[in-house]
Amino acid sequence: MKVLITGATGYLGAHVAARLVAAGHTVLALARPGKEAAVPPGCHPVTGDVLDPPSIERALPGCDALVHMAALVRMWVRDARDFDRVNVEGLAAALRAAERQGVGLILYTSTIAALGPTGPEARDESCGRTEFNFRTEYERSKWTAERLAVERAEGGLPVVIVYPGVVYGPGISTQGNLLEQAFRDYAAGRTKTRLGRRSTRICYAYAPDVAEGHLLALEKGTPGRGYILGGENVTQDELFSRLHELTGFNPPRTAIPFWAAEAAGRALRLRARLTGRAPSFTDGAIATFRHHWAYRSDRAVRDLGYRITPLREGLRATLEALRRQAAGGAGTA
Repeated sequence: MKVLITGATGYLGAHVAARLVAAGHTVLALARPGKEAAVPPGCHPVTGDVLDPPSIERALPGCDALVHMAALVRMWVRDARDFDRVNVEGLAAALRAAERQGVGLILYTSTIAALGPTGPEARDESCGRTEFNFRTEYERSKWTAERLAVERAEGGLPVVIVYPGVVYGPGISTQGNLLEQAFRDYAAGRTKTRLGRRSTRICYAYAPDVAEGHLLALEKGTPGRGYILGGENVTQDELFSRLHELTGFNPPRTAIPFWAAEAAGRALRLRARLTGRAPSFTDGAIATFRHHWAYRSDRAVRDLGYRITPLREGLRATLEALRRQAAGGAGTA
């Protein structure tokens, strides 16, 4: 299959592009001017940008499928409208181009953030979003984009949607690699505080599993359907317990109250607006952890053959990759 992928130079996109190449597909990777050399080995770089719709259409002739992964994954940018430009308008442009070129399948990478927070019991794709107090512009824009993808699929466009959980694992260092620094700090014994003491559960998905899930959705997915590509749902205490087992370092005992962390995040966000320097965290990012984000992947397991790597095993591989990087070894997988 000849596939055009957007977002291949990102953290998860690089995993997916590499997996498609390994499976024998011909992969064209849309890359911004000057970034062509950053596409994963085996991919054929095509100069373009999701903010330049004609460049997408020029790259699509002869392609059997489009895998749209390009997204703005950040806590903050100076102009919040960039989230809509990239995450919503970029998707709309990709869908229009694929429709005009008669592409047989469009695989769109959404996120569980678009589906919304949950209760302590895990939810699935059939549960509609019931809460609309968006904590970040990323969450809001990805929900808007997901609604667009669903509407176009209901209108007959051959769209398959995948919803990764909170992705972790070896990989390149980008802002999409959300947990890399946290794991680096823990592995080095630098983690001295934790965020509150809430027993909220979060769906952690191992990056190689999610990449395999994209391949399965591309080859077996049913147009018009969505598939959660998740992993284990664990609390902060359970995550720390597994990290303790793997590193020997005790979990942090000092808990920073949510209200204090949110106040600090708000101050950092306001300072960023004045200085242009991105904050290390924001109040919106902190508020995200007040909620459960528990999701199950039963449909993907049943219909696609998706498999979940146990969290402890995935964490072990992640920490080993970080140690190799620190020692100047092979680095990412």
